[in-house]
Amino acid sequence: MIDEKEIIRRRDMRDVFTFTIDPADAKDFDDALSFAVNEDGSYQVGIHIADVSHYVKPGTKIDDEAYQRGTSVYLVDRVIPMLPEELCNDLCSLRPGEDKLCMSVVFTMDSEARVIKHKICRTVIRSDARLNYDEAQDIIRANQTNDTLARDYREGVNEEAKGSLREAICTLNGMALKLRAERIANGALTIEQDEMRFRLDEHHHPVEIYFEQPNEAHHLIEEFMLLANRTVAKEAGSGRPFVYRVHDLPDYDKLEEIKKFKKMNGRKIKGEAMQRVVDMLTIRAQAKAVYSTYNIGHYGLAFTHYTHFTSPIRRYPDLMVHRLVEKYILTGRKESLSREEMEMMCEHCSACEQEAAQAERDSIKQFQAMWMADHLGEILPGHIISIMDFGFFVQLDESHCEGLIRMELIEHPEDFVLGDPVMVQVIRVDVNRSQIDFEFA
Repeated sequence: MIDEKEIIRRRDMRDVFTFTIDPADAKDFDDALSFAVNEDGSYQVGIHIADVSHYVKPGTKIDDEAYQRGTSVYLVDRVIPMLPEELCNDLCSLRPGEDKLCMSVVFTMDSEARVIKHKICRTVIRSDARLNYDEAQDIIRANQTNDTLARDYREGVNEEAKGSLREAICTLNGMALKLRAERIANGALTIEQDEMRFRLDEHHHPVEIYFEQPNEAHHLIEEFMLLANRTVAKEAGSGRPFVYRVHDLPDYDKLEEIKKFKKMNGRKIKGEAMQRVVDMLTIRAQAKAVYSTYNIGHYGLAFTHYTHFTSPIRRYPDLMVHRLVEKYILTGRKESLSREEMEMMCEHCSACEQEAAQAERDSIKQFQAMWMADHLGEILPGHIISIMDFGFFVQLDESHCEGLIRMELIEHPEDFVLGDPVMVQVIRVDVNRSQIDFEFA
């Protein structure tokens, strides 16, 4: 139960229609959207983020442990959470039908997705519906085709709420499309890669590899989270030490190499294969995004100000930002940490993020090796994705598993370029080392 005194201190938004959209297997819901139509025809759009800072105070053992972890780690077969499950999945999780404390950015916007005004505030909300991305996409698709929903996923939601849900999702989707188009017009990168997922048996052995493709429902959530992050960074970070998410300019020489590659191989490699190679090379040319008190902007998103505010359940920098918002905007108190101390914390969190990302990549590689161990001897199509002195790395077309063709097995290496389609045979798999070896078929 939430203390009634705490509710009184907050903006009560429990009567505003609110919902969450998350992966189907999510247990912690740290962000929600609310939607209402104002009397003048403008829209009230709320981005509500679980108020972890209300429960996790600086200097406590839970806070110390969360800082040391820096982030939740998402491995193929398990999650190593930053916070205890009682917080992640219970107290802070924005589950439907329950009163929850949030840090929110509430926008007044017009139909062209232009922000008229905004308010950053502490709120109490009650989610009316919990959807996964496929369910939200079904609503968007049904609205675009004027069809009735083939299936009704929203069990326990009354008929009035179902109508509100459809209006909210479809209106917000239209606004998200405009926000996305504006970002792209301003120079934002839009490289999208399908997310590899594994279906495991009861022994945690992979029995299927499949891919989740970003759809309009993903973009809907993404655009409004970006809007909240950008807005908080601009307001809270104005002239004060703040935690930014920054992304430096890419490597110019590598970008020039991409142009030369496209020019030299445009006739040989076409269509999807060329796009795949160019996307891969473009990603490799990018600087790593990090946390810093020194704002250099975010190149990839084409934002002058950006931060991470929307996932305090799984990222410690977001919790730092919530605390700064409370002091700078909500209470006017001074921050006790010096800029140097804050920068040191940012560096620690950036290092934790990179370690977690490497652990996640290692986990994927190991499960790929487990999968390929069941396919020894098979001949499969793929594309060359990297050419090194010691051999070629090939990515299989269907499973996207990657393996090495050692140079001693290649008769005429000069005949090949990045992106070449090839047929390879799986000749060796070392699951413990996550190594897969191919040879040309």
